[in-house]
Amino acid sequence: MTKPRDLGIVIGSLPPGVHNAITDVPGVLVGHTTLVEGEGALRVGRGPIRTGVTVILPRPGPLFTRPLFAGCHRLNGNGELTGLEWIRESGLLTTPIALTNTLSVGTVRDALIGWEVGRRRSDEIYWSLPVVGETWDGLLNDIAGQHVQPAHLARALESAAAGAVPQGAVGGGTGMICHGFKGGIGSASRVVETAGERCTIGVLVQANHGRRSRLTVAGAPVGLRLPEAEVPVPRDPRGRPPGSGSIIVVVATDAPLLPDQCRRLAQRATLGIGRTGGLGEHSSGDLALCFATGNAELPDDPPDGPDRLRVPVAMLDVRHIDQLFAAVVEATEEAILSALLAAATMTGRDGITAHALDPDRLIWAMSSA
Repeated sequence: MTKPRDLGIVIGSLPPGVHNAITDVPGVLVGHTTLVEGEGALRVGRGPIRTGVTVILPRPGPLFTRPLFAGCHRLNGNGELTGLEWIRESGLLTTPIALTNTLSVGTVRDALIGWEVGRRRSDEIYWSLPVVGETWDGLLNDIAGQHVQPAHLARALESAAAGAVPQGAVGGGTGMICHGFKGGIGSASRVVETAGERCTIGVLVQANHGRRSRLTVAGAPVGLRLPEAEVPVPRDPRGRPPGSGSIIVVVATDAPLLPDQCRRLAQRATLGIGRTGGLGEHSSGDLALCFATGNAELPDDPPDGPDRLRVPVAMLDVRHIDQLFAAVVEATEEAILSALLAAATMTGRDGITAHALDPDRLIWAMSSA
């Protein structure tokens, strides 16, 4: 898997974490299930299949009894990330996060509830509003066949791990297209040292957005220098315009953030989208979610928990929040580029092909006068 830094491409000035991924935030785990089957003409319900599911576990242990502060932001709303109304209302994230294709959100959401039910006592009063996001992979995948099943979510949860994150055409990103190239899952991280303390900010994207002509890498107009005549853009048989896809951004940090501070970090992720050429087009669903693990004991009415009037929490001094803003922007920009570089060329339904962003061509495009 080629990464931007393997090519000498450094986004921003802040240092990355050990793995340069969202899993650099302590406790965060990522798992994928990737589904690739069949080839040739589309036969709804039969394939070809180019899809999957990705899960992010924000920390060990159940979130439904010990939630995390969280916040969210919408750049453009032609997409879905379930559970956001409760996050906006309460400022709490109470479930893992899953990413899949547009028509599999319901299946994955219900399967995530089933997984949670299996981990709780049968006599507990149960309530859940899972967080499941989507982007549309119907150009390469038999999306109407709804091939993602509960067992695939279970497999992704079982595989969730710390360390290096598989990227590109994996999990929920399997059938995705970004700026006219093969896209998918990307991740990056930044480390901020401030006031004698160290904070890590990690980002994971499911990138399925953007037009070729607008693709920008580290300020270079790469998309203009790699036109469709040189590297073809996959064409939608129904005539949907380029840039009609979406992007989901998940931001994680171990900084002690309150919900509105999380919202502000999520908002800055959209600057990273913009720096790579994304505009939040009318047909694009561009949604960002940020959660913070810096407050570890936030009760959500556990049946046998202590009855307390006050719960002590920590808050990041706002005099240092600009450095976290910068970290989110840089990590989002690099995560999108990582998704592009990690993805191999893929041919899906009806022979439609999404070409990879070739590293040598990328370097040439960035160095051209």
